[in-house]
Amino acid sequence: MTSSLILLLSLPFVLAALVASVPRSSRTTAAWLAAAAPLLGLAILAMLTPAVLGGEVIRSHGQWLPQIGLDFTLRLDGLAWMFAGMVLGIGALVVLYARYYLSAQDNAHRFFCYLLLFMGAMLGMVLSGNLLLLMIFWELTSISSFLLIGFWSHRKDAREGARMALVITGGGGLALLGGVLLIGRIVGSFDLDVVLAAGDQIRASALYPYALFLVLAGIFTKSAQFPFHFWLPHAMAAPTPVSAYLHSATMVKAGVFLLARLHPALSGTELFFYTVSGIGALTLLIGAWNAIFQHDLKGLLAYSTISHLGLITMLFGLSKPMAVVAGVFHILNHATFKASLFMAAGIIDHETGTRDMRRLGGLRRLMPFTSALAIIASLAMAGIPLLNGFLSKEMLFAEALDTAGGEQWRLVMSVAALLAGVLGVAYSLRFVHDTFFGKGPHDLDVVPHEPPRWMKVPVEILVVICVAVGIAPALTIAPVLHAGAAAILGGDMPAYSLSVWHGFNLPLAMSAVGVVGGVALYFGLRRVLDLYAVESRPTGRNIFHRQLDLLSALAQRLTAGIANGSLQRMLLGLVVVAVAVAAAPWLAAPALPNWPSSQPMPLLGWGLWAVMMACAIATLRMYKQRLLAVLLVGGVGLMVAMTFVFLSAPDLALTQLLVEMVTLVLMLLGMNYLPAQSVSERSWLRRYRDAAIALVAGLGMAALAYTAMTLPPNTMAGEMLARALPEAYGSNVVNVILVDFRGFDTFGEITVFGIAALVVHAMLRRSRMAPEQIMPGPPIKLPVPADLAQIMFPLTLTVSIFMFLRGHNSPGGGFIAGLILAVPLLIQYVIQGTASVESRFGFDYIRCIGIGLLVAIAGGVGSMLFNVPFLTSGHYDLELPVIGTVPLASALVFDTGVYLVVFGGAMLMLSMMGTIKPSRTRTARRGEIDPHRRSALTGEMH
Repeated sequence: MTSSLILLLSLPFVLAALVASVPRSSRTTAAWLAAAAPLLGLAILAMLTPAVLGGEVIRSHGQWLPQIGLDFTLRLDGLAWMFAGMVLGIGALVVLYARYYLSAQDNAHRFFCYLLLFMGAMLGMVLSGNLLLLMIFWELTSISSFLLIGFWSHRKDAREGARMALVITGGGGLALLGGVLLIGRIVGSFDLDVVLAAGDQIRASALYPYALFLVLAGIFTKSAQFPFHFWLPHAMAAPTPVSAYLHSATMVKAGVFLLARLHPALSGTELFFYTVSGIGALTLLIGAWNAIFQHDLKGLLAYSTISHLGLITMLFGLSKPMAVVAGVFHILNHATFKASLFMAAGIIDHETGTRDMRRLGGLRRLMPFTSALAIIASLAMAGIPLLNGFLSKEMLFAEALDTAGGEQWRLVMSVAALLAGVLGVAYSLRFVHDTFFGKGPHDLDVVPHEPPRWMKVPVEILVVICVAVGIAPALTIAPVLHAGAAAILGGDMPAYSLSVWHGFNLPLAMSAVGVVGGVALYFGLRRVLDLYAVESRPTGRNIFHRQLDLLSALAQRLTAGIANGSLQRMLLGLVVVAVAVAAAPWLAAPALPNWPSSQPMPLLGWGLWAVMMACAIATLRMYKQRLLAVLLVGGVGLMVAMTFVFLSAPDLALTQLLVEMVTLVLMLLGMNYLPAQSVSERSWLRRYRDAAIALVAGLGMAALAYTAMTLPPNTMAGEMLARALPEAYGSNVVNVILVDFRGFDTFGEITVFGIAALVVHAMLRRSRMAPEQIMPGPPIKLPVPADLAQIMFPLTLTVSIFMFLRGHNSPGGGFIAGLILAVPLLIQYVIQGTASVESRFGFDYIRCIGIGLLVAIAGGVGSMLFNVPFLTSGHYDLELPVIGTVPLASALVFDTGVYLVVFGGAMLMLSMMGTIKPSRTRTARRGEIDPHRRSALTGEMH
């Protein structure tokens, strides 16, 4: 069962990669691949269903970053099972629907890829058994929903809606992270089982109010609760399959899922009761009232979604066991009728070309089957008897009438519930009447007709569920409802009945008042007002954009004051801040380190130090002679490498030497784009100021370096020396540290290196010369035959591979090997010219970086399959005939990724620097740049 959870979670991500990798396949093939993820996931979920319905909690545990409490723990209980079934089931229907909804101009492969990423993020969130892991998937839902909402990026409203959703939900995610960290501090663990069992401890803590409000901020932003509700209607610019999936069953349900998940830990206080139930009731009424005055079908459904989310939030806020059951019940009911309504609205838009109810009407004659389905779903949304919405609405009325907190609060909740019933009928009636009855349609460019057969199937399935649950709830929904509610309430399940008829009682009377009042309200508004002339004011949108404008203006002023284009000023600020931060602890408690007595310096050491100081001082004196200054700086680097050799650090020495070689070439290339004349000399005051700052920074770094090198031997270094061979299977401790002990840090470093190379490429690619402008022969005359460069490459490649393979036990490794491989290519670029090298080798450096990062990730994730932390090394002794025993370490895979990223990144930067247009400050080469030719490396148009 443990492996089943991992497979269940990985299916959407694997299929997303598969869909993205076959972009040339047909739309039907892409849809089948996308549908495979939810269908296979439902099969796995079905195998786990007997255990879940039996009350078992299935867990899968794997260490990730135990130092901070982050474990890759998956947990499937009744609530997670219920939500996973919604995510997969409605996801499969949405894939089928989208196959026929998307036009030929839409990129179906990209759409299905985004949809599967979101599906995987939602599954990860509901299955997470660790709060930090839940946060990772929570943020992934925000990012993937941003891509889906903005799928039609050519439309301004889609871009604005996606950005608004990302900003609001992303900001809430930051607040939620703060709340999760506070909960972890209170409890001492982020494990969900521990947190749920520590409810009394959390509520008794002085940090409880802060943790509660931060968690609620994340919940309210995600589930569009007041005052953050305004983003959801603007997200309707997304394609309708996105709205049917994200805004009925998944993304907006993420907030109420977390509210339900943390209910045992956070509920039970007056602060929780009044805050959550009050915000829920307010959102319930605001959303329902605004829904009546919308003219767009999806706009009406968006505000009704806000209202129903407020209803669910209010029920969870009441905190009674029966209210929790009602909340879980309405989550299920709302997902079915709202997804079907969104799909019906998409069909109407697809077949008529509009969603504006002012131009619709009378569609029951032209689209009778779709009209019937949409009307039934609308009646379910209104809470009409014999449909599923009626049952959970009855529960709402009953719980509102039995609200704790005194008579006044009970009256407030009862009135809010009754008004919600009236308004719900009113906006449902407008959806039905203005779309399917009356005169119309008007001013359409096409004659409406029924959609393709399979496009209606998802709507039919969902409507049948609405009817089946409404008629026979005990036979259809009872096991699912019990499993979901029991996971929240534990053993405190209340006695309840899912019968359709409970006799004549006050909730039934409230339902009748709601239906009659809703019909009267709708037709009364039509008589008193011209509903078609009412325009909703996007107050929330205007406030949001105003705040963004103010923030942008503030950022521009700060940027103009700090970064005015002067690199000298930026460097000055960076160094001053670094010195101030480093000196602050010492100034607070001045005390010199307890340095041991120094050892006598050998003559060779004095010689290296003297050459290094001479090069440094000469650089300061001869900086105007740029070539000489670059060579002198290289001399300093060479002496540093020799110092590492002197201190018995061959790995560092080799790395320093290779970095120095590559950096020297980079600086020489950069000199070509500097002005021919240096800027005028600065005043003596500024020169002395800069000298003082440099002196203070240099002395501080020297003191820190000397302190680190003279630490006593019983430090972390001794621990790593002792554990390198037995635990990481490597005798080269430097390489073991890089690929195992701090492999996650190394992965971050190569990622930054790759990003830096891509940034250089992005900035310079439009300035790159066309191939015919790149000099085909040697750009400079050198007394070196061109054939020598070709001979050097296979020899250096052999050395590079040798250094790479030996790196785990001897000086070498991926970083060094990548630089070694780059050196002969650099020489060929200089001797033979860029066009000649790229025409023969054809390296795609960008792809090399990407492959390297993927290989590095694979090397780290592979260890997690064996229930050990990310990037933990494994070892295997391979017995080969003749050769004998060949020791293999899994760190070699990660080091391969380092090798590819270092080589690709270095070559991408240097090749771009060597083939861009000459500086305007220098004499241009003959000929003009051809903007229509492609780069030999990337295929980009210039």
